[in-house]
Amino acid sequence: MENIWIVLIAVIILLAFIFLFFKIIHNSSENVYSKKLMKHWPTRLSYWQAIILYSSGATIICISLLKWANVVSF
Repeated sequence: MENIWIVLIAVIILLAFIFLFFKIIHNSSENVYSKKLMKHWPTRLSYWQAIILYSSGATIICISLLKWANVVSF
């Protein structure tokens, strides 16, 4: 049962970072790429791949810091 809470915490942190990075990057990416270009799937795919990659890295760092601070134990 304890592992379910750790996974739930990690998923919540991941979703929070995805939302945060989306809000930060979305407006600047529309300025760099035109709105017409953002409708094409290769541009959108690389955009979402970057958001998920950065969010995953930030989540790993955050979970590592929480483990180091003895907030979570696994």
